[in-house]
Order: sequence, then structure tokens, then C-alpha cells
Amino acid sequence: MGKNLITGGLGFIGYHLTNLLLDQGEEVVIFDVAADSPLFRDIQHRVTLIRGDVSNWSQVLDAVRTSEADCIFHAGAMLPPGSEQNPQAAFSINVNGTYNVLEAARMFDVKSVMFISTLATYGRDVPAVVPNDAAQHPVNMYGVTKVCGERLGEYYHRRFGVNFRGVRLTPILGMGRRDSAQSAYIYKSGQEAAMGRPYSLYVEPDTSIALLYVKDAAWGLYDLKQAPEDKLSTRIYNLYGLTATGQGLVDAILKAIPDATLDFQPDAQQIQLLGNLPEKLDDALARRDWGWAPRYSLDEAVADYVKDVRSRRDIYG
Repeated sequence: MGKNLITGGLGFIGYHLTNLLLDQGEEVVIFDVAADSPLFRDIQHRVTLIRGDVSNWSQVLDAVRTSEADCIFHAGAMLPPGSEQNPQAAFSINVNGTYNVLEAARMFDVKSVMFISTLATYGRDVPAVVPNDAAQHPVNMYGVTKVCGERLGEYYHRRFGVNFRGVRLTPILGMGRRDSAQSAYIYKSGQEAAMGRPYSLYVEPDTSIALLYVKDAAWGLYDLKQAPEDKLSTRIYNLYGLTATGQGLVDAILKAIPDATLDFQPDAQQIQLLGNLPEKLDDALARRDWGWAPRYSLDEAVADYVKDVRSRRDIYG
């Protein structure tokens, strides 16, 4: 049975990853700056929580030592818009924090370090379908720090043999997401409909976005962790789920909730920002090397998301 340490584990992706690992019979230790999370009320008795900050070297060292983890999932990070509002803190958390995790993993011979990166590392003016090895020219601090994290991990693998593996994710759909990023409409539309509230999407019906269901993201991380080393051709893999238009998303929600009240009130600025995102990440390497494939279609993801939101009315009010 594996023992896993998840940095930033009280967050959105951490919750779903924790559920998956527990379902697979593995142990989970969460390292997070927060003391608790309403999201975790249903599983908090099944995990160990160590409170600490990834940018604090001694706290990371103690967490890795005391957890005795054989795998670290490094999900701790400052996201937009906070990373733009306070780039100094973002660098400390996202870059120094990643260094701390890698160095602690080296010192304690942790078997693997799983890193969560982002399509934001690619920046603007990218192809509609972005290959795994496309040039990375990020335009925001979050993307910059994630490029730094990727390069640090590759260095630690090359120089010290740390088994660093990572995934680049598109915007995520799933229960528990709470941010206000440009892609927030993909989760807010289904969330509000599930709670019986109206919602106006700030995009056009034909606005396209690449997205990944959170449970697919968790499976991708887990499957990459399990992949044989001799099958890997790179340390960082693109993961892609599907591309959805605004209308396609609404149609999927209406299939799950026929009486949902949804409309479009396009915001030109938001649409312009979304236009900088690629429509697809080329995940051919992940499919070839370790059999990656998303498990959820758009309709299946939305239906499951609606079910999850309704099952956790305690966190949505």
C-alpha cells in the first residue's frame, strides 16, 4: 500500500486526488497552510493533516520526514489572480516551494515526485493544438513559476535521480473549484444550475475552451505515478480532456438539469483573454507512453459534476 504526501492537499484538485488514492487503498498525508477545509468534511477522518507552508524549508523537511511518504504529489501553489496581484509571494510559494519539495525528496529518497503544471506555461500565440514540446513563453506569473518548476524537476531528475514526473493541465471542471480565473464560467454555470440558481455565461455560444474533468486529472496523475520508468519519453506530459463551446456546455447542463436557467451575456474583455488559450493540448505522448485517456465525455462530466455539487450542499449554501 502506497503512502502519499499531497502538498496543497486541502485544495480542489487535492480533494479529488485524495479520494482516488483512498479508493485505491493508499494512505494520504496532507500538507497545507490551511487548518481545514469544508470540502474535506466527508473524508477528514481518513487522512492525516500536517499544517505548513511549502515556501518554508524546515516545515517541508519535517513534513516529508514525518510522513515517510513514498510519493509526493506537489499541488501546493498560488494561482491567478493572486499570483498576479502578489508576484513576489507567487515566486516564493511556487518556485521556492517546488525547490523545497524536490530537495526534501532527494534527501529522504522519496520514490517519486508528481508535479502539477499548466497550459499557462505556453503563453499566447500558440497553435490551436499545442504539442508537448512547444516553446514556452508564459505571459503571467503563474505560468512563469510553473515553467521554473518544470525545469527544476528536470534538473533534479538529471542531476540527482529524483523520479520527477509532471502533467500540464487545461482549465478544470469539477466540484470544489472556487477561483475567479477567466475560465470560471465552466464550473460556475453547472454549479449554479445544480443549486437552482440562474447563471449568465460571459462568453459567446461559440466560444471554445479546452477543459479537463477533475476526476480525469486525478486519474492522469495516478496513472502516471504507476507508469514504468522505461515507458516514459519525457518528464512532463500534456493532458487533454475535451474542447467545449459555450453552447455545448449549456446543452450538457440542460441534459442533466432540464429546468436550468442559463443565458449568455458576453463580456468582450473576458472573451479576448480566453482567446489567448489554446483549443487543445496534444497529449499523444501520454497516450502512447502510459495509456492516458480521459474517462469522461462532456455530458458524463457535467452529469457527474451536478451530482457531486448536489451531494455537497453544505459547501454551496
